[in-house]
Amino acid sequence: MALQQTYRTSLTLLTDLYQLTMAYGYWKQGMAEREAVFHLYFRKHPFGGGYTVAAGLEQAVEYLQALKFTEDDLAYLSSLKGSQGQPLFEQEFIDYLGQMEFSCDVDAIPEGTVVFPSEPLVRVKGPLLQAQLIETPLLTIINFQTLIATKAARIKQAAKGDTVIEFGMRRAQGIDGSLSAARAAYIGGVDATSNLLAGQLFNIPVKGTHAHSWVQAFDTEEEAFEAYGDAFPKDSVFLVDTYDTVEGVKKAIAVARKLQPKGFVFGGIRLDSGDLTYLSKEARKLLDEAGFHDTSIVASNDLDERLITHLKQEGAKINVWGIGTKMVTAYDQPALGGVYKLAAIKNGKWEYKIKLSEQLAKTSNPGILQVRRYYNQERYLADMIYNEQEQLPEHPQIVDPLDSTRRRNVEEDAKYKDLLVPIFRQGSLVYTLPDLQSIKKHTSEEIAQLHESIRRHLNPHSYPAGLESSLHHYKMDLILKLRETAQ
Repeated sequence: MALQQTYRTSLTLLTDLYQLTMAYGYWKQGMAEREAVFHLYFRKHPFGGGYTVAAGLEQAVEYLQALKFTEDDLAYLSSLKGSQGQPLFEQEFIDYLGQMEFSCDVDAIPEGTVVFPSEPLVRVKGPLLQAQLIETPLLTIINFQTLIATKAARIKQAAKGDTVIEFGMRRAQGIDGSLSAARAAYIGGVDATSNLLAGQLFNIPVKGTHAHSWVQAFDTEEEAFEAYGDAFPKDSVFLVDTYDTVEGVKKAIAVARKLQPKGFVFGGIRLDSGDLTYLSKEARKLLDEAGFHDTSIVASNDLDERLITHLKQEGAKINVWGIGTKMVTAYDQPALGGVYKLAAIKNGKWEYKIKLSEQLAKTSNPGILQVRRYYNQERYLADMIYNEQEQLPEHPQIVDPLDSTRRRNVEEDAKYKDLLVPIFRQGSLVYTLPDLQSIKKHTSEEIAQLHESIRRHLNPHSYPAGLESSLHHYKMDLILKLRETAQ
């Protein structure tokens, strides 16, 4: 029953306890309905890269649309006890939650858009209690999918146009990890998944071959290949490394020749171990000599963008890449590190808030923020984070949030677009969600707009992204004021 109980209709309690304790505190203080603004953003690109791909918005929308405390949710909250055995929450507060209707304004950057540190991916404006409650679910949805979409984009970039298939379900962090990873990887650019449920839920193309156990189940490799070819005469890819890879290739070729008169199409072979450069070259030579020039060579075996780049530099003859563990688990960086910070609260008028830190990178940005992207006919030029409540100067200047000596003047003839778009207004959905294929195409178009020095994997250049100069100055003044007050 645990599986059905976990993936139930109501996911409102998919949050941390402290979100409810803070909500209770706001309610007790009469602050629950006070208007506030939060921003969800990240501080550093994952994988040492020069760009990040936003993902997860559709699931975040679905969560917010269904945000409602059910009777079971409320009963569970009523059962929670404090340290002295008393009810943790008053019944009146439980009743308040039961009547709560989501009424926030939500703006977000569309999925598949390239984004940069400190830029709000999501902006939430509405009652303080509600905006606080949704912090954890928004982070868990968007952090992971953004991380995996970025990893997939890097892998697809390394493959240089080759087909990439997501093979990682068995190594993913649980059921939702496998499903979310398959969706995000498709956004990032992969061509298909082996995950059938992801294929069904998200309309992602599905691909697969067979396992070593198929070969082991027969007395010989030839029998295994022939049986598989009989079952799938138009869709066979033979796994050739169960015993001896080169001999396996030869046997696969012999079986393919035998089945050809029956209309058999030799789709490919798969290499899952060993020296992939050497073995793919030997396989390609054997296949070409046998006349199977269109037969693909598929490789798996713990691949990632770095290994794919290395194999290509060595001249490996692989043209289909099956990527498992290192994509769906974001193997070299297991978390994005996105955060959700209060930036403004209304007490008659807006008061801008900031979270201080000894580390400048962890000091949040105040205001009701928007991201403006400047571009020309060739590429994206720079991003500027600005406060929507303040009038912009005629000639804006962008200040690096981590190094105020690095500044960029915006070209006078540059075009621009604001990236945060309305998603909810007063709790009602006003955004038309694009289909997954459109999001995937958007990702490819976005990455192509970046200079090649920013796209590269090793020591990429930094894309100019920072604060509008007056926002930067306001932030510095606020930091000094708060530090003086704290002394």
